[in-house]
Amino acid sequence: MDLIKRFIECYLPVKTCNMKCKYCYVTQNGWWKNGLPDLTECNAKIESALNMKRLGGRCMINICGTGETLLPPEMPEILKKILNAGHYVMVVTNGTLKSRFEEIIKFPEEMRARLFFKFSFHYLELKRLGKMNDFFNIISMVDNAEISYTVEITPDDGYIPYIDEIKAVCMDKLGALCHVTVTRDEREKEFPLLTKLPREEFVRIWSSFNSELFDFKESVFGEKRREFCYAGLWSFNLNLGTGDIQQCYKGKSMGNIYQDTTAPIKFTAVGNNCADGHCFNAHAFMSFGIIPEIQTPEYAQLRNRTTKDGSEWLKPRMKEFMERRLSEANEELLSNEKKKANIHSFHYKAAIKSLFKSND
Repeated sequence: MDLIKRFIECYLPVKTCNMKCKYCYVTQNGWWKNGLPDLTECNAKIESALNMKRLGGRCMINICGTGETLLPPEMPEILKKILNAGHYVMVVTNGTLKSRFEEIIKFPEEMRARLFFKFSFHYLELKRLGKMNDFFNIISMVDNAEISYTVEITPDDGYIPYIDEIKAVCMDKLGALCHVTVTRDEREKEFPLLTKLPREEFVRIWSSFNSELFDFKESVFGEKRREFCYAGLWSFNLNLGTGDIQQCYKGKSMGNIYQDTTAPIKFTAVGNNCADGHCFNAHAFMSFGIIPEIQTPEYAQLRNRTTKDGSEWLKPRMKEFMERRLSEANEELLSNEKKKANIHSFHYKAAIKSLFKSND
């Protein structure tokens, strides 16, 4: 049985897309004219930079672009290199780039067993572009290749008149309802819910999908985390384009993994000094156990579905790995070690606050 040593949240600096959903971060920020990122260094160094000895074991690595993750032509090769290093990989995608998937399903069987796709179901945009059948055909391609997947929809207010239609399509094409995520408004400082509805009404409407992903994300959305968090020690954030790593989204820098791929990484926990207003991606970090004292559903529960024919979206090996907690492969810190981590993160947090005040 494989244990999860670390969870690595990878940002792919692609800020453009082949779709134009109004709720997307690209739309919110007006990034349509951006080109594709330079991934030359990533392609050359990613496998050695993320070798298992350096990281301490097998990791769960999530890759997501601000736009469409698979747009850069190097992505299949990069995925293969990360898988070849021995890790499990999750990829967020809109599921429309058939040529990328045709490359990926040719990966060796052992690699495919450690690969997972999060298909974002952009319903109205797929209808507008006439790509609905292409979307579901690609999901079938992935399923037939024994690659794990999930399908999730963004609970945009504009989708509400189409909910019954969306459910019918899902049952017909997938044999199960899609999951529902919770979307944040990145134009606002604290990343509030992206809806004009009262929260109670928003929850009532989208709970009808019986999505454990939605239920958990909504239950912790907006809650400031003050418990001891092992982000920076059991997890970290990586910019695939530059190689820069940091504890978490607003955590301190931990260096650059491309500069010397033989150098040890200096892991340091965030502790009780999270600089974020709330853990907006708690469905991943917290469900893998980044805050051990909080009881959460397993990540597999938030991603899987059992279809009408009894099959599951998660294949056995991936499902088993997604059921693991970070604490199974890592030891919790002693009280004096926690105090030391808190001192380091407190000084960083104080420095960031001072910087913001000086810029006001």
